[in-house]
Amino acid sequence: MGERPVAPSAPELVIESDGGSQTMSPSRTYRVGRDPSSDIVLDDARVSWHHAVLRPVEDHWRVEDTGSTNGTYAEGHRIQALDVDAGTVIRFGNPADGPAAVLRGTGAPVSVPGATGTFRRPTSVRPLPSRTVRIGRAADNDLTVDDLVVSRRHAELRAGADGGYEIVDLGSHNGTYLNGLLVHSAPVHPGDIVGIGHSAFCLVGDELQEYVDTGEVSLDVQDLSVHVDKGRRTLLDDVSFPVSAKCLLAVVGPSGAGKSTLLNALTGLRPADRGTVLYDGRDLYHDYAELRARIGLVPQEDILHAQLSVRRALGYAAELRFPGDTAKAERRARVDEVIGELGLRQRAGQAIHSLSGGQRKRVSVALELLTKPSLLFLDEPTSGLDPGMDRSVMTMLRGLADDGRTVIVVTHSVLSLDLCDRLLVLAPGGRTAFYGPPGETLPFFGFSQWPEAFEAFENDTGRDWAGEYRASPQYRQYISAATEQPHVPGVPVRDPAPAPLKAQSWGSQLRTLVRRYTAALTADRTFLVIMIALPFIMGAMTRALAGSRLTAETAMNALLILCIGGVLAGAANAVRELVKERAIYQRERAVGLSRSAYLMSKVVVLGLITVCQAVVLTLVGLLGVELGAPHGKGVLLQPLVEITMAVALLSFTAMMLGLFISALVRKEEVTMPLLVLLTIVQVVFCGALVKLHGMPGLEQLAWLVPSRWAFGAMGGTIDLRRIAVDSKLTADPLLQHSVGTWLLDMGMMVVLSVVLGLVVARLLRRQEPAVMRK
Repeated sequence: MGERPVAPSAPELVIESDGGSQTMSPSRTYRVGRDPSSDIVLDDARVSWHHAVLRPVEDHWRVEDTGSTNGTYAEGHRIQALDVDAGTVIRFGNPADGPAAVLRGTGAPVSVPGATGTFRRPTSVRPLPSRTVRIGRAADNDLTVDDLVVSRRHAELRAGADGGYEIVDLGSHNGTYLNGLLVHSAPVHPGDIVGIGHSAFCLVGDELQEYVDTGEVSLDVQDLSVHVDKGRRTLLDDVSFPVSAKCLLAVVGPSGAGKSTLLNALTGLRPADRGTVLYDGRDLYHDYAELRARIGLVPQEDILHAQLSVRRALGYAAELRFPGDTAKAERRARVDEVIGELGLRQRAGQAIHSLSGGQRKRVSVALELLTKPSLLFLDEPTSGLDPGMDRSVMTMLRGLADDGRTVIVVTHSVLSLDLCDRLLVLAPGGRTAFYGPPGETLPFFGFSQWPEAFEAFENDTGRDWAGEYRASPQYRQYISAATEQPHVPGVPVRDPAPAPLKAQSWGSQLRTLVRRYTAALTADRTFLVIMIALPFIMGAMTRALAGSRLTAETAMNALLILCIGGVLAGAANAVRELVKERAIYQRERAVGLSRSAYLMSKVVVLGLITVCQAVVLTLVGLLGVELGAPHGKGVLLQPLVEITMAVALLSFTAMMLGLFISALVRKEEVTMPLLVLLTIVQVVFCGALVKLHGMPGLEQLAWLVPSRWAFGAMGGTIDLRRIAVDSKLTADPLLQHSVGTWLLDMGMMVVLSVVLGLVVARLLRRQEPAVMRK
């Protein structure tokens, strides 16, 4: 290495190649070749012993070919000397697949054109504009992008007076990205990647090049490691493998081998602690804000409302995922397209719950295909299916890969592994036991049947499965030689920046969610019957106790039944609604759903139903009954109106309490026992059966019980202290027939509702993917 005779001013650059990564200092010249003493060693027969040099020249770097046999290439052209900068990809020995060296700035991620499939060949090339170029989906833009996730007026590339360029977002729904990061306006330099939908635009020389992600992308996984319990336990241990375009990869292994952990790391939902995931040459974690929209994930649980028809469920999903300026006809056309692609045309009008397991899984896949993801991940898609359905689902995935996607499936089933191109076997501890063609797997382990292999994983704990594979010819053939990307050193992963997707505004999301939730509820006949019958039944019980007028003997019991009915109506409506949709919420949240819009849709729909039930309950129970209020008047309004308002507010607060329970529990089965417990607590602490005032601890605990305040408000309206004879209970100050006390009773239920809403929102956040909580 020679020393520069003059003070250098070229920037430091990082060069990444098959030989590793290193920072180039502007004080030295770097030699490239097959010679082991070279600064950058490329072990490829097409590379000359002394092939080229990289040297700083004034304020930049230059690559110079030193008489190599097979040549040095940049942008597909053979060069003798070329000024280079961050963003340049240099190939040695062959312009298409020769060993590559990638230049980037210190601290920048791998994110450069020419590295892999998408950026190998531009889709379109046009001269750099001398004026503003508007980019969008509409046909009247200067540059039209035919992509439904792109807004009609998406962004502008503006040419400056100084010869520079600036990208400006025009308030698009899904955002404009520069080198993977969401921007509103930013200068664009040569080598930068401007991401708009599935298209990327680069300034190369005097050209504006467009690259379209058509789905044929590779995935390179390098040294992924995940540790928990402060590093004391390893879930993934240096897992590396390449996945080529149009590949169907299956991931298998015994329980506890890290399959789900790997899935979360590859999708960015729970990034690895160390290592790199390269999406077509781009650092997934750094560029996650842009690239996550190109990743489809089908979890093990169905992610659609089972009461809706296939077409209707996909239609609502399209509304949430596509920009607000997408025409209804455009959305409908895309829905019809994926229905046809997944072979669901004859089932399009059928309710999802009536489909077979394999057909329901097809609908879940169809949902993910709406936005044309390039990478499709599936978690246990054949779980619970019979062998025939298992084969059908795997055949479907084979077809999706052949059509131009990269498909990765985590599975316990080994029935249809022959349909896959590659198989990754994880051993306990998250180590790679094998990666390669499925047909070579069992012979590599020395077994004839899969149960024998899985039994060996569990029993032969001292065997170094990963070490044996790393020393094998299969490792060199299917990982070392097959990996096209330069190796990036295994450094700690920085948290990806999940700038929120915003395909729809908050108001648009709320309207869509309300319509979808209403449609799902009204399609549930069991829910409808219970919803309609409950207030009439509880109202009839109240009427039976009240008789023609409220007296000292009947008033207390009548108000108690109203409290019980109001609590049951509200809590029963809501207690299952969040936990049963958890998988749906988690997936939709990851692709842009607003947490507050989701919660508000529940509050609006369930709140309206609950309030209507409360009104029916009160009117059935008390309409025409002599309430016995002082002078026939309530505190502020007519007695029946005030009691109806109290029951309605109690039901609404109980509904919020039901949502709290639903957000808190992990399984839907435990909600019914908790509903019974909740009702008992409301009965005991409402003040109709047990003296609460003046009881230290018990009285303060009752402040948290909605029925305590509702009973006080209703009792204050009719002046229960005057009617009833049990002075021990009616001496309660919350039963005073006064404006201040009645407003306090009503106001506390409002406060409890607001607090419960905030807590539920917090619990929803806790259930979201780890990356969404950053």
